[in-house]
Amino acid sequence: MRRTPCLLLKTLPLLCLFALAACGQKDEINPAASIRHPIAKKADTTQATQVDRKHDEASYAEPARVRTTHLMLDLTVDFDKKQLAGTATLDVNWYDDNASDLVLDTSDLNITQIEGGDGTGDWKPLTYTLAPADPVLGSKLTIHMPTPGKAGHMRQVRITYSTSPQASGLQWLSGAQTQSGQPFMFSQSEAIHARSWIPLQDTPGVRFSWTANIHVPKDTTAVMSADYGDPENLQTATTYQFNMPQMVPSYLLAIAVGDLKFKRISDRSGVWAEPGMVAKAAAEFADTEKMIETAEALYGPYRWGRYDILVLPPSFPIGGMENPKLTFATPTVIVGDKSLVSLVAHELSHSWSGNLVTNASWKDIWLNEGMTTYVQGRITEALYGADVAEMERQIDQQELMTEIKDGDIKPAVQVLALPPVPPGTSPDDEMSDIAYTKGAWFMQFLEQRFGRAVFDPFLRSYFDNFAFQSITTDDFEKYLRANLLPKNPKAVTDAELHTWIHEPGIPSFATPAHSARFDAVDAARKAWLDGGALPGTEVTGKWVTQEWVHFLEGMPAALSPDRMAALDKAYHFTGTPNDEIGQRWYPLAVASDYKDARPQMAQFLQSIGRQKLIMPTYAALAKTQEGLAFAKDVFAKAKPGYHPITVASVQALLDKAKPAN
Repeated sequence: MRRTPCLLLKTLPLLCLFALAACGQKDEINPAASIRHPIAKKADTTQATQVDRKHDEASYAEPARVRTTHLMLDLTVDFDKKQLAGTATLDVNWYDDNASDLVLDTSDLNITQIEGGDGTGDWKPLTYTLAPADPVLGSKLTIHMPTPGKAGHMRQVRITYSTSPQASGLQWLSGAQTQSGQPFMFSQSEAIHARSWIPLQDTPGVRFSWTANIHVPKDTTAVMSADYGDPENLQTATTYQFNMPQMVPSYLLAIAVGDLKFKRISDRSGVWAEPGMVAKAAAEFADTEKMIETAEALYGPYRWGRYDILVLPPSFPIGGMENPKLTFATPTVIVGDKSLVSLVAHELSHSWSGNLVTNASWKDIWLNEGMTTYVQGRITEALYGADVAEMERQIDQQELMTEIKDGDIKPAVQVLALPPVPPGTSPDDEMSDIAYTKGAWFMQFLEQRFGRAVFDPFLRSYFDNFAFQSITTDDFEKYLRANLLPKNPKAVTDAELHTWIHEPGIPSFATPAHSARFDAVDAARKAWLDGGALPGTEVTGKWVTQEWVHFLEGMPAALSPDRMAALDKAYHFTGTPNDEIGQRWYPLAVASDYKDARPQMAQFLQSIGRQKLIMPTYAALAKTQEGLAFAKDVFAKAKPGYHPITVASVQALLDKAKPAN
């Protein structure tokens, strides 16, 4: 998933710079050296041995006693009620002969009946207890077997239920909020939101196959993260059937219903989107088949059949979600020049790291996101050049180092092998760019020490060895020690390995990314800041999004309104259709008191709901009384079109704001 998991992360990208870079100067020294941590003299595995890394603190489920093997859904979509209603039937295997209960995760579900069966179609009512709701984890659902112990174990459990209109994992859009004018609904299950629309064992440590019958209103199309037939010949219907034969964890369950059209990219890939967006999206993502082939050449066959992309309305709260067979993507990356299609490379990469080999609990999210970010870079490099991949790495690394330096990420969660999530805390709250960027940096470190000729086959063997399993950092480290380190015993020490995985921060021996193309951007910015002219179109006409991002991120924290006006006149930043640029421009406009940008700033905040893009501007506005008032007014207008996750993030930021007078 490409997202900003923690509320405070990346909210101030204009500050995500090092002191010299802010002046447009090249930083020849490791930019993180002053806040690195020394190499431990001896590996300390105390934390790894004391923490049960397979245990998921964010789930009530007891998979060691009983585990779901298959899920059957039969749901009706009701746009008027903003509700899914129907049944979820779980096939379960019992591992504890003395167990008498099946414990599931739920959140704000209206459960009306639960039955048990032996697989022959004979159903018997079961009693159950629904605990009071925890504000983070939802309600523990305990289903009691008819008699204690093995004799009472049911092979199937069928739950009749309906969702709440406020389900955290679903967004319901009216026709006024979509491009086509038709209502739209979509899900976002990661990390623990699947329980808001399905009663199940909502933990990445439990994998199961599933099928679904989805009943929808006339003239709408349903898609899910599963097999659904030939999308080019899919007949409009009121019931759609889906099948996911591979075993997947709950957070990869996904559904969307709306006015959707399909456009083919290759025999195994294509784009779903609203009618007015589908052709544009297919053109932007035209390299998808090349991405699949590149990843296969590096890491083995794509094992999921089709790889399609669903472009959602702008309210989608994150960049992309790696739902198997059907990536959900934000339209904000469709800018016309393919400069942001690394998002597709990222979500596709999850087909190996994350979907195929999954973290067993959210404590080891780096196994999903760090490896995926590394693989994404390799795909980007192969298709668009090493310089583009290096620019993206440098942006990511600089932002991470500033987050660490500014205290936005607590030391306790600057490690790859995270500690258990504290009670009352969502996995989302503890997730950060550590998982993504430090995890990828660690993979690059291993690549550099062993060379690609050795490291690439190792990573491919890792994916093969753990395919369709949920594992821990301990499992990874054991496999690493057995299958990579012996290839060159002097390449990596135990102390270095321990520092990467178990120590906070970035190791002092890590090699930072460095883009030569950014050197030219730095020189152009510095020349202007020192009194020279702004670079002309003969220079900037060749820049891609990453260079514009670096150009803006290297500006001082604030400029005079006159200087802002000069930038705007030259490059038309206000009202830019590129939201990655808008993400950097509008906070700078706030800090610089450049009021001419306010109307377009409001439009920017109201037209998209992707947290990564809008949170920096809200954070900048919240620093002053006048800005906070403006932010609250904009939020009131934008809120109906935001996803519940985005609403919660913006509301929390505004509630906690302590603006200066």
